[in-house]
Amino acid sequence: MNSRQYIFYGDDADLIWIHKSKLKSLSKALKQLYDDFCVIKKDMYGCPQNFNQLTVAWYLNDSKRPNVGVNKNYNFYALRDIRSGEELTVDYATYSDEP
Repeated sequence: MNSRQYIFYGDDADLIWIHKSKLKSLSKALKQLYDDFCVIKKDMYGCPQNFNQLTVAWYLNDSKRPNVGVNKNYNFYALRDIRSGEELTVDYATYSDEP
């Protein structure tokens, strides 16, 4: 894959944004789902329309030396040439706060 090439073509569904106060009544396990898979910005959680719609893009591992970047629209792109079979990683801190 060439650098600056977008990956996960067609995986561009809009996020829905939920205030963290709406999660208070959820079970611990469901809250963990939001912490693990949502983009977090201050008191808001950016989530897929439905957690059943999680795609490979939601499963990238965190790295301080990533091979994938993300733009302001949360579209992922290659930071450098990526070898076939190489793990895809992204620096979570570049687009999401800690839970």
